[in-house]
Amino acid sequence: SHFAATLRDIGFIPSYAAGGDPDMWYQEAVTRDGFEYYEYVLVYVDDILCISEDPSTIIRSFADPPFLYRLKDVGPPTRYLGAKIGKYQLANGQETWYISAEDYLAKAIPGIEQSYGPLKPLFKAKLDSPALPDYHPELDTSDFLNDTDTRLYQSYIGILRWAIELGRIDIAHSGSTMATFMAAPRQGHMVPVLRIFAYLRKHISCKLVIDPCEQDWSDKTWASANWKEFYPDVQEDIPANAPKPQGQRLQINLFCDASHATNLVTRRSNTGIILFLNGTAIRWYSKRQNTIESSTFGSEFVALKIAAEMNDAMRYKLRMLGIPVQEPTNTFCDNNSVVMNVTRPESTLQKKHNSIAYHKVRECVAAEAMRIHHEPGASNLADLLTKWLPPHKHLELCRHILWH
Repeated sequence: SHFAATLRDIGFIPSYAAGGDPDMWYQEAVTRDGFEYYEYVLVYVDDILCISEDPSTIIRSFADPPFLYRLKDVGPPTRYLGAKIGKYQLANGQETWYISAEDYLAKAIPGIEQSYGPLKPLFKAKLDSPALPDYHPELDTSDFLNDTDTRLYQSYIGILRWAIELGRIDIAHSGSTMATFMAAPRQGHMVPVLRIFAYLRKHISCKLVIDPCEQDWSDKTWASANWKEFYPDVQEDIPANAPKPQGQRLQINLFCDASHATNLVTRRSNTGIILFLNGTAIRWYSKRQNTIESSTFGSEFVALKIAAEMNDAMRYKLRMLGIPVQEPTNTFCDNNSVVMNVTRPESTLQKKHNSIAYHKVRECVAAEAMRIHHEPGASNLADLLTKWLPPHKHLELCRHILWH
């Protein structure tokens, strides 16, 4: 409360972008060459992250009269919740930032090897993917782990989950799949979990680099149509209390996929979504669907509905941060029937149980919050989050998201 009063005295305003979290603050600023933008201060207990053309001036003002806060470890960020943060130079010479789980994993993996020995000799494969492409853990009928090993299994899943949060998108599908057996893991489930750690050890230096460059989609074909007859009143819900847009605009790119009925026991499908701001992956989602879909069409429609809701939330958040959001989100889906259903106003839905997903996505397209392109499965980045891939395909998709 005291520090909040300090931020208000300096001129910062609490942002609603974090869902009511009072620890994200912003104020209007102007760069040296006259460009208007917003400065941000993020507060986590006694830690402060300042984003500005000249953050040191803001930080120093906290230590100067009349505030007189005692500051320590002032400088560019190097850590965030266990992740390593640092500068990175792109191929075009531009300097940017990266986030890496390397240090976190380097501390966690030796503890696992104390229990099971060196991980690499346990597997004869080249370990260029976290799991074998034909693996079905739901079919495992080996004995259940004892209580001690079950606790180990659960702790290993916890490590994998946090590594995924810190940017290891390449294990999001394998980690979330193995997490579904946490309550009662079997002996056969421990081996693929150890393989994931062996894969991480080999590819431990992967980084999630902040790529500020807009992507060139000039070679893509985007459907355009008159939606007024079908959705005459639809428009994007733009928050009335958003600050005025300032600064550089952001391009939103979204890849969506579903693997139909891949669970051979329950026949549930899996949804995979990756949302990019410019060239940077910001949100990733890999989860089993709640419904059993009788067709690939149905599972892809469910996935696209989740993607549409994720897109709505991101566009709201960006607008509440004062970032210009003007263009529709570039959305890539590899099911041509779904693309046709949501881009042609005259198309009708034959399966009533998919009607909620159908109208949700079509309204987003009609409101110009999204535009849809049919992306072949071979190049759909969300494929990484829906199924077990062969090593060459896994690495190929990873190279578009993570840097070594």
